[in-house]
Amino acid sequence: MGHVLWVSMKRTFLFLFLVTTLFPLYWIFITSLKPQKDIFTFPLQYWPENITFEHYVNMFSFSNFHLYIMNSLIVAVVAGIFAVIISMFSGYVLARYQFKGKNQIVLAFFVTQMIPLFIALAPLYLLMSKLNLLNKLSALLLIYTVMMIPFCTIIMRGFFERIPASLEEAAMIDGCTRTQALFRVIFPVMLPGITATFIFAFVQCWNELFLAIMFIDDESSKTIPVAMNSFITKFDIDWGAMSAATVLSVIPTLILFAFFQKYIVEGATQGAVKG
Repeated sequence: MGHVLWVSMKRTFLFLFLVTTLFPLYWIFITSLKPQKDIFTFPLQYWPENITFEHYVNMFSFSNFHLYIMNSLIVAVVAGIFAVIISMFSGYVLARYQFKGKNQIVLAFFVTQMIPLFIALAPLYLLMSKLNLLNKLSALLLIYTVMMIPFCTIIMRGFFERIPASLEEAAMIDGCTRTQALFRVIFPVMLPGITATFIFAFVQCWNELFLAIMFIDDESSKTIPVAMNSFITKFDIDWGAMSAATVLSVIPTLILFAFFQKYIVEGATQGAVKG
């Protein structure tokens, strides 16, 4: 009886947690379907009485939202790929080799995650200005890649440490060099972890706002977070357009998780069993 009660309580808690988590997304979605005059009507409408797609139409008719989506995709995908490729090799070195200063390097990577971004804003801005990269996507590509490398390296190091070195040794006994063993044996085994790391980097780059606002002001180079920020004016917030833009911005990440959920789950659990 006690076990049944415990299972029932756990399911109830999980259901309430799911509702609490999904309700903000649901509210944003129905807000994007309401006419502007109905967004703040009372009593609240939990489903719009007059459904309209005007906010979505306006996104593409009166703004360059398709361009913002493309810019965000370019930045997130390219920065994520570069960060993961570099982190694969740096994580491998930290996992397999012993050298002086190794622990200090790992500690430094952790410390970088605790430093607020605004501290590095002034030197980054001066550097981008010197390189003539202001208002260019290449500035975000460079900064996001460097920003993602430390934590991605930590993640990749953890995955490498849980792959037995005997796999490489067996491949090298069969005639492979260490590089060949890495590409032919270790990286294929690491595919779930690599995919999970890339998705982490992609989501972080896709959602980043602070640095994008600081370095991008040109209309042709804006990413989705910067474009959405423009809906907030001094005296008002265009909640309809903001909600529609939020729904559209979530779709690529949902597609990514839908197609790669198998690898994400495998990557998240890859370290559960060692050896």
